[in-house]
Amino acid sequence: MKFYSVINQAILMAEKDYGDKKYWYEDLAGAEIDKDGNVVSGSSQQEKWFRKYLAPYLKTTKIETIASGSKKGALIVYFPDGSALRTMPGIMRDWHYFPGNPDKCLNQEGNSIHNVNGKCVFIFSFYPNNTAEGWKYHYNKGMEPYKVGWDGNIKKLYTGAQYSCSGSEKNYCTAIIQMNGWKIPDDYPYKVSY
Repeated sequence: MKFYSVINQAILMAEKDYGDKKYWYEDLAGAEIDKDGNVVSGSSQQEKWFRKYLAPYLKTTKIETIASGSKKGALIVYFPDGSALRTMPGIMRDWHYFPGNPDKCLNQEGNSIHNVNGKCVFIFSFYPNNTAEGWKYHYNKGMEPYKVGWDGNIKKLYTGAQYSCSGSEKNYCTAIIQMNGWKIPDDYPYKVSY
């Protein structure tokens, strides 16, 4: 709940300086990777965008481009409370929020984000300028719990849809928690630990 409030306040403050978020949001790639597989320093469009539009309105301890591993080239932002926010290497519409240490979280179950979604990482989306039907819960909004393609049926947040909390990707877990007043409901399918 704290992260949701803070990040969306930052978006509102950025709108005061830059206008409607639909016009300054961009779905940017991460950093360039050179022929030897190394991140090209200063090449991350995601990092430049974040530093311009959101960083001035947030308290951060570190903003960097991931230099190794499967998410090489992605942006990661660390906050004073020990939490972190990470993009995907090639897109900025999906954001992974880690309430605790991201390395500890990812090392729990084989370094796969799908194994820890809803347990120690929670998926949000920020795609305010997409008018497609599948993005209706994100159009003209700030950073919201992932509801891409959701048909509005609460049961499908839990099971029976591609991104259901008990499915293989588990992206809807964050929406379940939000709909329960940002508390883990009794029928939540996982033990949350971070």
